[in-house]
Amino acid sequence: EVSGGQKQRAAVARALITEPQLILADEPTGNLDSKSSREIVELLKVSNEKYGQTLLVITHDESIALQADRILSIEDGKITRDEVIRR
Repeated sequence: EVSGGQKQRAAVARALITEPQLILADEPTGNLDSKSSREIVELLKVSNEKYGQTLLVITHDESIALQADRILSIEDGKITRDEVIRR
């Protein structure tokens, strides 16, 4: 048996192993402690930069969202925010 966090990390590993062009990550850190969450986010960012992958991350965690290049917020099925983040 494995914990929810271990299942989450395994799912991220499976998503990255084939170096896909697009990664859909629905709450990729949802079951993780803060240290593991940071590691997963960094891994996704490195994969994006190294392999030119597009990441679509769905999250309620604003600290994760603020690391993105673009933020879309959806409320009641409508886009309420569409912001490109300049770095």
